[in-house]
Amino acid sequence: MSSTNDINGANEARDARVREIVNWHFSPETGCDYWLDWASKADWNPVEEVKFFADILKFDHFDDETLRKEMPERFIPKAYNGRPYNVFETGGTTGMPKQRVGWDDYKHDYEEFSDHYGDDFFPKGANWLMVGPTGPRRLRLAIEHLAAHRGGSCYFIDLDPRWVKRLIKNGEVGQAKAYQEHVVDQASAILRHRNIQCLFTTPKLLESLAERMSLVKAGIKGVFAGGTTMTPQYVRFINEEVLEGQINFAPTYGNTLMGLAISKKLTLEDNYSLTYYAPEPRAVLRVVNPVNPDELVDYGEYGRVELTTLTKEFFVPRFLERDEAIRRPPCDEFAWDGVGDVRPFQSGSKAVVEGVY
Repeated sequence: MSSTNDINGANEARDARVREIVNWHFSPETGCDYWLDWASKADWNPVEEVKFFADILKFDHFDDETLRKEMPERFIPKAYNGRPYNVFETGGTTGMPKQRVGWDDYKHDYEEFSDHYGDDFFPKGANWLMVGPTGPRRLRLAIEHLAAHRGGSCYFIDLDPRWVKRLIKNGEVGQAKAYQEHVVDQASAILRHRNIQCLFTTPKLLESLAERMSLVKAGIKGVFAGGTTMTPQYVRFINEEVLEGQINFAPTYGNTLMGLAISKKLTLEDNYSLTYYAPEPRAVLRVVNPVNPDELVDYGEYGRVELTTLTKEFFVPRFLERDEAIRRPPCDEFAWDGVGDVRPFQSGSKAVVEGVY
């Protein structure tokens, strides 16, 4: 458990980041057109009234449809004018995509992730294989940067999650399975013929790869996985059967708006239940009451995940995610709240299609 000093320090860092980022995005010199226009119509002034993270509650929940409707350049901070930018898709696999602009946030996110793991976990200088969505997702650039940051290179197998979701929605399960086999065929060929020691993929594709070959014998030392619900039973299966108890496993919870929430190291007391911690103070997660999202749920209770993004590149307050999770307390590794056993929002009462994730 984090000490009181650690927790107080994290709270102070979060408050300081809030002041810095709100001042940045609502300043005529550095802010973006979207938030400056928003401020011109508001009946309150964030620069004057937002001094602590608790003051973020003065903002309404961010409408994620904004990221579909607004032109991405409306979110470019004036301090970044003239600098070419990336456009990344975030969330969802149907309809007009939600998009955000970006420059270096993904590099900071994945460097921090890298620094959390020692050389024995993901060997320095080793090559990586990414089996997952590339294209408009920032994930491709992020994994490539991660590999380079650790002194290696990266191979890629592309995946189109939109196509998989469409096949499943239309009842073409056989075609979806065939597409998954097509992706696994390519990945297994690379693993057999190239020197790969580190792997990023989704748990379902990881499981399919392990049905083709022993990942231990293939030379894999560490696996970085994300993108789907992982129950304690499934986490145990991945560790003991898929990774044969010999490969390091780093499950993560993340997206283009948040970055990466790293999972705490599992202990016997966790009984394979994962808890993720946001990359504070650049992003903050709260687990809130679905009926009244202004209030937190108690520790140990399920609630909806709420995200606030706090970087100079992008500011999004109180974004209600499509996920729910158990609110977990700070731990030895992280001095702020975590989210446990993440799953799709209201998945207990509705059908959820996760495709190859």
